[in-house]
Amino acid sequence: MISKEDKNKARLKRHLRVRKKIAGTPERPRLNIFRSSKHMYAQIIDDTTGVTLASASTQDKELKGQVESGGNVEAAKKVGELIAQRAKAKGLDKVVFDRGGYLYHGRVQALADAAREAGLEF
Repeated sequence: MISKEDKNKARLKRHLRVRKKIAGTPERPRLNIFRSSKHMYAQIIDDTTGVTLASASTQDKELKGQVESGGNVEAAKKVGELIAQRAKAKGLDKVVFDRGGYLYHGRVQALADAAREAGLEF
């Protein structure tokens, strides 16, 4: 059986491989996601200055009452919509998607699709 440590090591290895090719610029920042067992987090990052331009998670005050569990597809959709709204408010339309070494499936895909539907382009 594969331990959690081994799974996370493999994910971090995949993440580094992806990050070699992806970098956020001021014109097209990086939409980074992190998935824990209980919550979803999304950040829009400008890698040239190392600044987080916008962020959203299932722990935000706006979403706390709307989701009963932060670790499901419905919660990921809400985070995707919220991060897109916050990006639009900052004047950001285009981003580069960084899936963080996770497979593009389930919660990761739900967040990405919701962000696209809410107006982010990637």
